[in-house]
Amino acid sequence: MCNREASRASVCYGAANESGGGEMSKIGRRTFIKHSAAATAALGSGIFHAPLLRAQETWPAHPIKFIVPLAPGGAIDLIARTVGEVLSRTLGHQVVVENRTGAGGTIGMDAAMKSPADGYTVLITNDNAASAPHIMGLSYDYTKELTPVCYLGRQSQIMAVHKDLGVSSVKELVDHVKKNPGLGFATSGVGSNQHVVGAWFAKEAGLKLDHVPYRGAGQAINDLIAAHVKLAFLGPTALMPHYKAGTLKLLAQSASKRAPTLQEVPTLEDAGYKGLVLDAWYGAFVPKGSPGAIVAKLNTAMNEALKDAKLLGTFNTGAVEAIGGTPEEIGKLALADSVKYARLVKELNIKTN
Repeated sequence: MCNREASRASVCYGAANESGGGEMSKIGRRTFIKHSAAATAALGSGIFHAPLLRAQETWPAHPIKFIVPLAPGGAIDLIARTVGEVLSRTLGHQVVVENRTGAGGTIGMDAAMKSPADGYTVLITNDNAASAPHIMGLSYDYTKELTPVCYLGRQSQIMAVHKDLGVSSVKELVDHVKKNPGLGFATSGVGSNQHVVGAWFAKEAGLKLDHVPYRGAGQAINDLIAAHVKLAFLGPTALMPHYKAGTLKLLAQSASKRAPTLQEVPTLEDAGYKGLVLDAWYGAFVPKGSPGAIVAKLNTAMNEALKDAKLLGTFNTGAVEAIGGTPEEIGKLALADSVKYARLVKELNIKTN
């Protein structure tokens, strides 16, 4: 007797054909069509997707991995660990931060992009995701290959110098470099927003500056405070302790307005470089194809985390402004920045060293 389950209707049809000389002796044509239609309806209604639906409903069922594409010591790492700590508590499963460094952050971003789309791998990055593809000449764009989750924060990029350089303003720096060309400037990596800001400033000021990329702000700051390199464009998170200690001087910030925690530091526009504005954003992304239900849960959890008092205190210490919002908001910003960086990289003729 042929089983009536729709999933076996075609098997019954084959057996009938072989034994009945082409006549469907075990099952009639109309019955076969009815069962085939039932199978199609079952697929369309999601009956056979029950395991996937259960996985979404029970997420998270085990630890979540945050991939940070730069070394510890900078804002991305600070944000990932601070948000991860809150989520570990609220989601009931540990969030593990993994620093995957190298190639201007593209090694970590590639690893996240190629991870399973199951909600257990999350990329925490900044607008390097928008700049690196254009500087590195990649055949793909992270802002289009990853699914946005949440706008976590923003901050300015800072022009900082070692106190021994003997300059205290942007004008004094320009005068110094014109007399002593070839000064190197440190950044957190090739293809970073800091790389763009440094090259942009050099062009506008008519200076010859050599780019000195590192694998993250933590490594760059070590050489800066040791005076192995005396100029840097970095996020304020890594700079603040050494600025407060008097080892470093902060000459300017790249945002359109002064950060609340750095009101004494002028913007580059304040220093006379009109239009030289570049804000850095920080966001969470997951591999393309990740279930919408999981993206929504992650977004809700992250927005709640950004209200946590301890988190806000840590962000404030690192001069990071907590933002939050919908996946669409950070996605739209990332795509717009990709267009902007494509233009800047071409105009400034930025290339990898």
